[in-house]
Amino acid sequence: MTMRRVVVVGNGIAGLTACDSLRTAGFDGELTVVGAERHHPYSRPALSKALLHGDGALQAHELPEPTHDATELLGMSATGLDVDARLVRLDGGGELPYDGLVIATGSRAKRLAAGRGPRGQQQEGPLRELTLRTIEDAILLKERVASRPSVIVIGGGPLGMEVASGCLHVGCEVTLVADVKPLSRQLGGHLGDIFTAAAIRRGLRVVGGGKARLVEHGDGSRVVLSDGTELEADLVVTAVGDEPNIDWLAGSNLLRDGSLSVDTRGRVRPEIVAAGDVAFFPTSRGVQRVPLWTSAIDQAKVAAIGLLHGDAAPEFNFQPYFWTEGFGLSLKAVGFTPVQGGPDFCEAGGEAGSLLMRWQNTDGSGTAAAVNYRMPIPKLRRLADAGPATLRPAAPARV
Repeated sequence: MTMRRVVVVGNGIAGLTACDSLRTAGFDGELTVVGAERHHPYSRPALSKALLHGDGALQAHELPEPTHDATELLGMSATGLDVDARLVRLDGGGELPYDGLVIATGSRAKRLAAGRGPRGQQQEGPLRELTLRTIEDAILLKERVASRPSVIVIGGGPLGMEVASGCLHVGCEVTLVADVKPLSRQLGGHLGDIFTAAAIRRGLRVVGGGKARLVEHGDGSRVVLSDGTELEADLVVTAVGDEPNIDWLAGSNLLRDGSLSVDTRGRVRPEIVAAGDVAFFPTSRGVQRVPLWTSAIDQAKVAAIGLLHGDAAPEFNFQPYFWTEGFGLSLKAVGFTPVQGGPDFCEAGGEAGSLLMRWQNTDGSGTAAAVNYRMPIPKLRRLADAGPATLRPAAPARV
């Protein structure tokens, strides 16, 4: 079947990259993008990394205007999919026919309490729980912390730590609640310890005590931990993970065990591909969902070509790249994490506190991390792949 109509559901970085990749690969047919948010694509990582550390403007998230010449249906959600008729159903009752479909609907923030409106919009109820996922979330959080309230951040992952750092930066008293050592699930104990120590030095209070729940308490919020610890603050921000936006696919027969999985070319079916936070895909460590910005970009590039060229398209070769900032530290990591134990290679940089590290993983792969260490990403990748010998000049050839 000739592919003349492609519909991309999702207007985040995966959807944008898929559109650009389709055009670059020569697709000149009808291209339609359906986006639940009314904005053009923007940098979601910038919302937590730059939001609270910057000036009054909120501009770090902006991306260049799209150039793929697609018809954009923004502020509109897909509500269903008929794979036999090849139709995407839209809220309001409309339908979009397609020859090829890209599913890039991303994910939404998990919450400890109810209170989200249509399309995941925040609704502040008596529990005053905020999450950070969208531009609207970021603006609301920035407004709320301007008066320097006491803040509890629930969740010791990268987002929780970045939010905690930003709140400290504007002068809030901040408590981080984590059921395990901060960042240990994502990065491992060694790197987690480096960030936790820097956070505590800057005034962050870190509290364990198991899983947290929220209860109403007067004008503020009370956090109760499984060990009985009770905490109170003016504002609670939760960063307890995300959930793929797959509700609209119920009844499509595309989900397996409640998940959307793709093959090594991003395909769910020959005429349907998926990419980004919504999809599970094959890696050298099994089928995983990897909700990282660069992962969404890399997946979308492969999925677009897989949609156009099928088995002739290149397969996905995944190497994670992750970065986070907070408490005066900047971390870049290439390779699978979390890493186990201390690094087998460590080098201090010229600046105080800068470290370059590498781990040899049990599966034979390597992971390299730079903390406040000036190193281009391609060189960090070479360190992960080939080891510290790549940092030294090659020996002169013998003649």
